[in-house]
This record gives sequence, structure tokens and C-alpha cells, in this order.
Amino acid sequence: MSDFKLWMSQTQASMEDVLAQLLPAAHHVPSRLHDAMRYAVLDGGKRVRPLLVFAAGELVNADVACMQRAAAAVEMIHAYSLVHDDMPPMDNDSLRRGKPTVHVKYDEATALLVGDALQALAFEVLAGAPLQGRPQELVQMLQLLARAAGSQGMCGGQGIDLYGVGQAYTLPQLEMMHILKTGALIRASVLLGAGCGDALSDAQRQQLDHFAKCMGLAFQVVDDVLDEEADTATLGKTAGKDAANHKPTYVSLLGLKGAKEKAAELLAEARAALAPFGERGQRLQQLADYIVDRRH
Repeated sequence: MSDFKLWMSQTQASMEDVLAQLLPAAHHVPSRLHDAMRYAVLDGGKRVRPLLVFAAGELVNADVACMQRAAAAVEMIHAYSLVHDDMPPMDNDSLRRGKPTVHVKYDEATALLVGDALQALAFEVLAGAPLQGRPQELVQMLQLLARAAGSQGMCGGQGIDLYGVGQAYTLPQLEMMHILKTGALIRASVLLGAGCGDALSDAQRQQLDHFAKCMGLAFQVVDDVLDEEADTATLGKTAGKDAANHKPTYVSLLGLKGAKEKAAELLAEARAALAPFGERGQRLQQLADYIVDRRH
């Protein structure tokens, strides 16, 4: 586990440097927008999605420069979604990653532009991934990220979430929402990392995608548990917000004990999906354990 913690901290630190280099410099015009973009992305967050990119890359002897670009692109999409989610028309939150949200620190118009600009930059960054001689695979990676971020992925899930406030969801309905809202980008992270190295068979790709689907759901289940159990200082965001807003969650549907059992079941299913990869899947297994056992 100490080896995993070292790998995780080194990967997180490396990604901070990569993101700092790829984001526009704060002194470049328009400086206020660029400063806000850097504020939204840098110095915060667990970098779970970049970690998934690199862990999946270990399965396929992936090129480091390709993984860096893929990981940065996914993290920029994730950061943009947080900026927009925190705004008054969405969750109307004032705290994110332990600091004021972008619309509070700057203003609402700037926050809108930050999200728009980060989304555009994500695709520019991914388009520069060094996949020489494999243009079709790069196009497929761009399509994968676009689908994961759009109405059939993250944005679609957020829409369902907004429309579901105060509604009684069944477990399949709740899972479908989170397969899109949270799971799509997590699945994209794993598959983008795998796309940066040796080709997988169709069966291997399906196994990896199933692992990622389980972990996308498990991540959200744990988020719901933490929203119930942890405090604002630990989370770095406002605790108890979902319950206060009458949003359907795994805790509201299954209870706290049932939600924890659900997370454990998803982790077991995810680990089983990795079994055919043997030792090559160790890093993903360790990361899966971390995602379910985290405390913030």
C-alpha cells in the first residue's frame, strides 16, 4: 500500500505540473478569465480521473506523454462541470475544494466563461496527444470524451438530477442517472488511458469498461455516504446539501447501511472484472480500493 500511496502522490504532483503548463498563463489577455481558469483547476481535488487514466495505462504499456494529455483533458472537463454545477441555477454552492467557488471568487459571468473555455481547451489538449501513425484511434478518443461529457453522458445525468429533485426514484432510475452524471467521465478516464498504449481485444476492453462502470457507480455511492457522514471541513464542500435539497441519493433510497453495502458489492464486481488481467490490473485494483475507502 505504501507503494500505491507513493505512486498516487507522485502522479498527482506530476499532473499539477502538467495542468499548470497546459492552462493559459494568468497574465495573458484576457487575464481575468485565465486567472479564473487556473483557480478552478489547480491546487485542489483528488485527481481521481487522471489517476484512473494512468492506472489503466499500466495495463497497456501506455506512452506517458499521451496519458498526460488524456488525463489533463478529462480533468479539465471535470473542473468545468464543477464550476457550472456550483452556480446559482444549479447547486448554488459557495465552497469547493475548501475554497470559494468560482462564481463567488470572481462573478457568475466569469464562471460561465471559465466552464466554456475549459471544455474547449480539453479537446484541444487531447487532440495534441502523441499517437503518431494512429489518427483513427485519436479520433475515437476524442469521440469518447465528447460523448462522456455531453447529453448522453455527464450533462445528461446532471439534467436528470435537476429534474429529479423531490421525486421518488427507484434504484434502477438512480443508477441510470449516475451512470451518466458521474460514471461516464470515470469510464472515459479508464478507456482513454487504455487507448494510449497497446491495443486490447474486444473482450478485454469490455472487461475494462465493466470495471469502470462499477467504479463510476461506487464513486457516487461513497459520495452520497460522505455527504451524510462527513463534515464540511473534511469534504471541502458543503456537507448535507443533497438531503437539504431533497435530492434522491443512495442513502435516501437504501439507508446508510444499505448504501455502504452497495459500495462494497460494486467494489467486488469491479475487482472481478479486473481478474483476467492478473498483475497488470494491480494498480487499478488499488485505486478502486482507495475510491471506496476514502473519507473525503
